[in-house]
Amino acid sequence: MTSPATAARSAVRPDRPLLEMRGIAKHFSGVTALDDVSLTLSGGEILGLMGENGAGKSTLLKILSGVQPPSSGTILIDGEAVTIESPQAARRLGIVTIYQELSLIPTLSVAENIFIGRAPLGRFGLVDWRGMRSAARDIIARVGLTLDPQTPVSALSVAEQQMVEIARALSLSSRVIVMDEPTSALSDSEVTRLLSIMDLLRGEGVAIMFVTHRLEEASSICDRMTVLRDGRLAGELVRDGAPIPLPAIIEKMVGRAASELYARPSQRSAPGRLRLEVRGLKTVRDPEAPHAIVLDGVDLDVRSGEILGIAGLVGSGRTELARAIFGADAIAAGTLRLDGEMIAPQSPADAIALGIGLVPEDRKHQAIFPALGILANFSVASLNAYSNWMGVMAERREQDELGSFRKLLNIRMAHAGQRIDGLSGGNQQKVILARWLARDPKVLIVDEPTRGVDVGAKAEVHQILVQLAARGIAVVVISSELPEILAVSDRIVTMRAGRITGEMPASEASEDRLMALMALSRGKEATR
Repeated sequence: MTSPATAARSAVRPDRPLLEMRGIAKHFSGVTALDDVSLTLSGGEILGLMGENGAGKSTLLKILSGVQPPSSGTILIDGEAVTIESPQAARRLGIVTIYQELSLIPTLSVAENIFIGRAPLGRFGLVDWRGMRSAARDIIARVGLTLDPQTPVSALSVAEQQMVEIARALSLSSRVIVMDEPTSALSDSEVTRLLSIMDLLRGEGVAIMFVTHRLEEASSICDRMTVLRDGRLAGELVRDGAPIPLPAIIEKMVGRAASELYARPSQRSAPGRLRLEVRGLKTVRDPEAPHAIVLDGVDLDVRSGEILGIAGLVGSGRTELARAIFGADAIAAGTLRLDGEMIAPQSPADAIALGIGLVPEDRKHQAIFPALGILANFSVASLNAYSNWMGVMAERREQDELGSFRKLLNIRMAHAGQRIDGLSGGNQQKVILARWLARDPKVLIVDEPTRGVDVGAKAEVHQILVQLAARGIAVVVISSELPEILAVSDRIVTMRAGRITGEMPASEASEDRLMALMALSRGKEATR
């Protein structure tokens, strides 16, 4: 993880913290979400709030932001007890939360989004547009943006939108900014820029609470970390000159050493026969997806019982390769063979019928049906298997099958009818994996298998991928995280600009070697 431009430093903390949360508890219908949690945050300090999914972070943030009241406990600002009964009350106290899901209005300009609901007024009570644009220009300059305040938000990149969210928080004279997974959709260079902005804000005396699953980022920028586990305070980690070590963070979060999380079976079966063969695969530019990468003669082999890792930088064509194999994107040239037989899926339905499954990278928009229950999300790809000739669902068999996968994959859920959007990211991913396991696929492509998943669940997903390969499934793992590719793969190929640039056994791979291959120019020969 690249450190911010200005190295993180120990904050100068006053005797009295800016924010204190003492003995916070929250109960829901007999379920304890938080139990006696306390933390402090000072001006000019970045505090990491860490923990696995379900540890209580989101509940604590909702209490701090006024979305939910605590069952018990006290919140103090500058040493005085306060009641935060609404988000508006939180903002009046100088507390602003920036959520993972951005809340900007795409059709409005940058300036309008920054001052929405509180536009400056001029004569006769009319909006002072010139004054608003001038104020917006000054504020966005603080976060390193040079764009025109009249630019529609829809024209901005995700990183720029994130900066506008921060600018809006600053325009509210925020003393405490809570950032909930702000880097989940950003590239490495955009993350570096955001961390630099956080460092600058720290230098201006702003207090920042930083919530992230990306431990390298937290280690590089945080002065302290408060760690939650199962709704309780698991401990605190303090920066002591150097970044907080990742193994120490992991051990606090999950209660056991990091080395135990990524232990793989010492004996791995040798891959079986050639299952999927891709030769000379090419695609053409889709007018409806002008930014998609065009594949340019991709050759690829995957064997049964093998985990093939595909590594590449953003824009390398990894996801486009998965979509082409799955029948979601049209193939202009090239051939696909499955178990030696020529195939030509024209749609995802064709691919599924042939025994190919895909877990897409965008879980929220492309994999789950958030308003439906877990059972419906599980069986959606196998409706024929759970229905009779009249189309009537055999619910008992459907529920029994889900129950067996629930045990196999350790899916933490209340009941089959529970809405899937009520599960943590890791458990949602397990339900999607169970969906494909129920079809017993020949090939399973998993794109960014642990995006938005905490470190404990990440290790569980890795173990599940190993188990799938042990069942004889040919598993293709696409990931932007090189440690993940190295942890799960038997063999690794690298991509750049729609082409394969290298291939090697995972036992011979390293991050440096993979990065060198991922950066190869188009004229270079692939290494095999």
